[in-house]
Amino acid sequence: MTSPVNTAPAAQAAPTPPPPPASAPPGPAASAGRFRQALRSISGPLVGLVLLVVVMSLLSPVFFTPNNLVNILVQVSYIGIMAAGATLVIILGGIDLSVAAVLGFSFMVVAVLYQNLGWPFWLCIIAGLAVGAGVGLVNGVLIAFGNVQPFIATLSTMFAATGLSLYLTNGTPILGLPDWFQGLSHVRLAGISLQVFLMIGVFVIGGLWLKYRPAGRSLYAIGSNDEVARLSGIRVKAMQLRVYAIAGLLAAVAGLVVGARLNAAQPSAGNSSDLLSVIAAVVIGGASLAGGVGSMRGTFIGLLIIGVLNNGLTLLNVSPYLQPVVIGAVIILAVLSDGKLIGQLRARFRRRA
Repeated sequence: MTSPVNTAPAAQAAPTPPPPPASAPPGPAASAGRFRQALRSISGPLVGLVLLVVVMSLLSPVFFTPNNLVNILVQVSYIGIMAAGATLVIILGGIDLSVAAVLGFSFMVVAVLYQNLGWPFWLCIIAGLAVGAGVGLVNGVLIAFGNVQPFIATLSTMFAATGLSLYLTNGTPILGLPDWFQGLSHVRLAGISLQVFLMIGVFVIGGLWLKYRPAGRSLYAIGSNDEVARLSGIRVKAMQLRVYAIAGLLAAVAGLVVGARLNAAQPSAGNSSDLLSVIAAVVIGGASLAGGVGSMRGTFIGLLIIGVLNNGLTLLNVSPYLQPVVIGAVIILAVLSDGKLIGQLRARFRRRA
């Protein structure tokens, strides 16, 4: 008996899936989402700087002119050089109150060696830079190996540097510096003083070091938790020595800028107002005094805010005694903008909405 022949039709091949539809252009919701994300990426200090420039331009017709904008950069150049070093220190989790005093002391050493001892001026400059780095190294040794709080250590060296500046010359300025040295302040490229290019170079080098070098990135780890950083293999004490020495060196560089501008070494150079401006620039730029947070870009924006405020208030004939009051208020607003108080207020407004 023969088996029945299977007359079922042969299995057909699986149908080819249709091609995926062409991607539709993003709708209004997606565009709005990207726009909101772009707004979040813009830092608050940058928005504040733009608004401040707009307000000052409306209040004073002289403000937004090329000459005045260049003057702002010139006026804050030595503050910016010190603020770059202070940024590294604050990211590390420390504080340096001695930078302004080191500015005056280091250049006073330069002037004394040149006028009283007759050293070649280029050698005097090297000695002054070494003095600045040496004071910073003393700060680092006191903090890293003496277990002295950064506030106390740098406060002590601040008083010592100020006293030595006055002692070297009995409080009298030293006049008469080489003409070529004054070119740091007088020579201009494309209408911009050399000291401005020096400041920008310091910020660029510092920013690249923080972003791309392992030693620079380790500062954030140390500032966040130095014990965890130590257990991770980071040489915490060595980094503290290096960063404080860099801060002292940059303070000495700022002293050269001030000396070239004044054509003199002033024992009173580097006062408390300069120290306030340095710390203000770093804090307004978004750095946290608790450590682990900060950037050269943010500090540069904070520095411009300080410069615009001082310049604009001067053009508006505001008393110079009130200008530190305004800067202090801006510091408080900058700290509150990133603090828990503003976050709580935002959350409360969201719940009400």
